[in-house]
Amino acid sequence: MRTVLAAVPPTLLVIAKAPVPGRVKTRLSPAFTPAQAAGLAEAALADTLAALALVPAGRRLLVLDGAPGRWLPTGWEVLPQVGGGLDRRLAAAFAHAARLAPRAPALLVGMDTPQLDPAALAAPLSAAERPGVDAWFGPAEDGGFWAFGLARPTPALAARLLHGVPMSTVGTGRHLLDRLAADGLTVRQLPTLLDVDGPADAARVAALAPGTRFAARQREFAAAPGPAR
Repeated sequence: MRTVLAAVPPTLLVIAKAPVPGRVKTRLSPAFTPAQAAGLAEAALADTLAALALVPAGRRLLVLDGAPGRWLPTGWEVLPQVGGGLDRRLAAAFAHAARLAPRAPALLVGMDTPQLDPAALAAPLSAAERPGVDAWFGPAEDGGFWAFGLARPTPALAARLLHGVPMSTVGTGRHLLDRLAADGLTVRQLPTLLDVDGPADAARVAALAPGTRFAARQREFAAAPGPAR
């Protein structure tokens, strides 16, 4: 059974907020205006979607809070986020992926790592490297996670692993890893990445990936007059 499942292409998910001023990347202010923060969020999201377009997949799902815009490329199905906390929204995204493609692994990525290298996901998700892996975990520098995947997702498993996990804390990643261990799942670690939360993070990520849309916009906005400059 595991050999057969290893040949099924994965479902890739991105969970995101539409880049609307005042609703996204609020921690970038006052160094950046709300409009600039939204512009950085849009660039980060566009870079993330472009990177994942290079990762082989059976389906690509954007789980979105808000309405899609011109930044949305072809090839992505848009699903509205459910209500509730982030733990519930993440679990619901996996449940939806499991219903759409019951035999496919599913991996979810946030919109805060525009420096993502597609190879960091393509190799671990490949049929050659999937046997024996139950989950994938991409730690973030701040103690959270930027990616999380399940080899055999079900609504019940996603709820068991994610419901009640405290989100956006320094212990979020450790809490989820403890849940995975308690369930007896074998976890493949992905590279540690930096989430873009504050202005210093934005500058570091732009330096790490200078050819991205995000880096170009960060340089443009950093050079422009703003409320804190």
